[in-house]
Amino acid sequence: MTPVLAAIAVCLLANAVSFLAYYRDKRSAKRSAWRTPEKTLLAIALVGPFGAYAAMRAFRHKTQKTAFKLVPVFLCLHLVLAAALVTGLV
Repeated sequence: MTPVLAAIAVCLLANAVSFLAYYRDKRSAKRSAWRTPEKTLLAIALVGPFGAYAAMRAFRHKTQKTAFKLVPVFLCLHLVLAAALVTGLV
């Protein structure tokens, strides 16, 4: 496996885990069960922002919380980093 394919696989996995973490927290909120701490969700979003953002929109979860306005910022940072890697700036 080439390094590029490995990086893509890691990115896909991180975003899938992020999506599932937000889904699980939303499901727990509906059931009044134990919730994932917000700091943990934000840390997960930093690693997998595409999955976190998709889950926030799909499940209408954490969209009004001020701290979670950072998720689109994380997403933009990942896009800038990916563009820099592709163009050879980094």
